[in-house]
Amino acid sequence: MNKTIRRASVFALLLVFALLVRATWVQFYDGQALADDKDNRRNAIETYSAPLGNIIVGGRSVTGSTPTKTGDLKYKRTYTDGERYAAVTGYASQAYAPTQLEGIYTDLLNGTDNRLKSVMDTVTNQRAEPGNVVTTVDPDVQKAGIDALGDKKGGAVAIDPKTGKILAVVSTPSYDPSSLTDANTAGEAWKKLTSDPEKPLTNRALRQPLPPGSTFKLVVAAAALEDGLYDSVDDKTDSPDPYTLPGTSTELSNENPNAPCTNATIRTALQYSCNNVFAKMAVQLGQDKVKAMAEKFGFNDDKLDVPVRAYTSVYPSDMYPSQTALTGIGQFDVTATPLQMAMVSAAIANGGKLVSPHMVSQITNSGGDVLQDYDDEADSKEIVSSSTAEQLQSAMRTVVDKGTGSNAQIPGATVGGKTGTAQHGENNSQVPYAWFTSYGKSDSSGKEVAVAVMVEQSGAARSEVSGNGLAAPVAKAMMEAALKD
Repeated sequence: MNKTIRRASVFALLLVFALLVRATWVQFYDGQALADDKDNRRNAIETYSAPLGNIIVGGRSVTGSTPTKTGDLKYKRTYTDGERYAAVTGYASQAYAPTQLEGIYTDLLNGTDNRLKSVMDTVTNQRAEPGNVVTTVDPDVQKAGIDALGDKKGGAVAIDPKTGKILAVVSTPSYDPSSLTDANTAGEAWKKLTSDPEKPLTNRALRQPLPPGSTFKLVVAAAALEDGLYDSVDDKTDSPDPYTLPGTSTELSNENPNAPCTNATIRTALQYSCNNVFAKMAVQLGQDKVKAMAEKFGFNDDKLDVPVRAYTSVYPSDMYPSQTALTGIGQFDVTATPLQMAMVSAAIANGGKLVSPHMVSQITNSGGDVLQDYDDEADSKEIVSSSTAEQLQSAMRTVVDKGTGSNAQIPGATVGGKTGTAQHGENNSQVPYAWFTSYGKSDSSGKEVAVAVMVEQSGAARSEVSGNGLAAPVAKAMMEAALKD
């Protein structure tokens, strides 16, 4: 064989080897990447080739699947009472990535979760029968929240303090997930929803942090009692009224100029929502101690999964004393979600211990066998001592019985709460946010619940916006539903 032929042969062999390497690479590496690509239509065809598993609320499926009439996708998702449960379920769409529980449990609901596979499924590489997601949501509490918020823009969360079970996740205005399920019609619905200035796709219960206003005073009070700044909610504080913000000439006033806020006790200061008391208290404690207490309750946690990832509630750092004073009344750069403020009330109601909040109880296979039990996995951590919790419970009851939270009173139940009206816009130029965070306990059954409500916009005149007027009635309705025998 001459040199030219030999070189050509070697070159040809190298080409064949390169082709083999490339083919192997495409088949075993790129092939999997292509299979996993969200834009690969084969994935959608496979996902919607059979009915999906379901999301269960109160023992009833609030999701389903129905055959399609055209196209290569055989089934599409359906929803029962879709607007009521959209903040819980999210949507599973033929055109868009799934959200909320639909997104988190995609593999379980479409049958590709390995935990669902039988030995035969594994051998034949067949898709298993899909599983189901069993939520902790109480349909009566969810309905009460949706009905009570009505056409107001806002969010609400209800938690069982003893177990951490989330009984309701309410966000208004809502939307019907069914409008997004069909690839043929989803585009127009998506355009309408995303261009709506009311932002119905925003989950205001879990992912809309706003200034919590005076509801944050509970966190400051907890820090003061735990630190020993004051031994009791009935000790007199050193609180001039008005209070001049440190390093400034700005006087911080109170909503009610006739309220007995000068040197008021923590109980009285919560009852009348005295700004001067908690602004000075925050300065006395210092931002580091207030921040530490806020973080124990869950602020600044960027990995709060319930299992939906909640937006981070924030207590800021590196502030001037005047800014620290404003954080004492839930202003400056303090933000919170309704979930976060419900967690504050839940921990106080539960003797100072916070059980990890969760809205999924179990996931099961198609036969109902439990694959994972989240109720058993819920952990508990001490936020404040039982003594501090009892004192704050008592002071919160005073708020409802004799103070600014009277609209939350429920016959046959012990109710405690804290109102908040948070400034909105530069120099408070826009309509404030109305807040109420609370706990309730049935005097007969012993059932307990913690509820936080935020009303972002109600259409009410500025002078009519208050936590007691707008948010407390919503919390009352939800607590009544949760506490009924």
